[in-house]
Amino acid sequence: MGQSYSAGLTVTDNIILRKERILPLKGQVLVKKGDKVKGEDVVAETLLPGKVVPLNLANKLGVTPAQLENYIKIKPGQALTKQTVLAETKGLFGLGIMKNEVKSPVEGEVESISSLTGQVLLREPRIPVQVKAFLDGVISDVIEHEGVIIENKSAYIQGIFGIGDETTGKIKVLAKSPSDETKASEINDSDRDCVIVVGSFVSYDVIQTAVKHGVRAIITGGIDDQDLKRLLGYDIGVAITGHERIGLTIVCTEGFGKIKMADKTYDLLKRFDGAHCSIHGRTQIRAGVIRPEIIIPLEFKEEELVVPDAKLPILETGAMIRIIRQPNFGSIAKVVGLPEELTKVESETLVRILEAEFADGTRVRIPRANVEVIES
Repeated sequence: MGQSYSAGLTVTDNIILRKERILPLKGQVLVKKGDKVKGEDVVAETLLPGKVVPLNLANKLGVTPAQLENYIKIKPGQALTKQTVLAETKGLFGLGIMKNEVKSPVEGEVESISSLTGQVLLREPRIPVQVKAFLDGVISDVIEHEGVIIENKSAYIQGIFGIGDETTGKIKVLAKSPSDETKASEINDSDRDCVIVVGSFVSYDVIQTAVKHGVRAIITGGIDDQDLKRLLGYDIGVAITGHERIGLTIVCTEGFGKIKMADKTYDLLKRFDGAHCSIHGRTQIRAGVIRPEIIIPLEFKEEELVVPDAKLPILETGAMIRIIRQPNFGSIAKVVGLPEELTKVESETLVRILEAEFADGTRVRIPRANVEVIES
């Protein structure tokens, strides 16, 4: 019998990670190979071009495009302030009486000047962009003018869905068990700058209270999709998440609705209660899968940073799986059978299925495409 492979979520207390930290365009790398960095350290920076502002200077001055060169006071590449005179006429009889002048509407620089159209292009100030390390580790390689590769040894948890950008903070487990549901009244100013673990579900009120008290991120088993829509003001859709500006980051480890957090995930977070972590909510389920991540740096020696060959998770009897389609979305089960024969499902198609057993002993038959292996 051939082996079957499936997508999976990693939950482990020991893994070697390699992360690329790359600028959106070429710039300056601020660290060198072998440097040790913290998650908050800036490792590279660049300047993005500012917004281009077109201005019909000839029209503003009241002259023809061909005449503009007689009155222009600027040249391409010149720095501008809002007091900079772009062009001016000499006034009546050249005596300065009733002269007309045009000042720059923006700060920045002159991009170009056209004698054919009488139009100038002004560019607003360049926008500084910094790339932080995100995780504590060692710079294993420098990509000149582009970024770095950082390696570390970590405890590591992948979520199934998330929103919000990269952040760091101290893990604080508020939930008393993986099935517990933290209330808004349990969150206060002592949770400021923390990554709180709230158990099986996070409500809209809990999220709002966490934002009010300066919480960096929330780790939860599940979330209500209507609360998510209320929070964002729109349906999340299938696009990549992670750039939402809601005041914190949210990572769901199981799915939508009230879903008990997997024991292994909760126990790992409980074990590292009080530890510093890096976390992001970026999610893309389709091509080029991206999962939200919780990274808890461990102490290590540089010679330990040997990344093992990547292995696809094997779907086999005894493997723990998460169901990723309705019904039973987000539920955890154990594979107890892998029938070889094709089986007709509700859509009338023939597919390979598996037999799975829930914690209460209930057994179900599920298409193999509807599950993912929980890696260990």
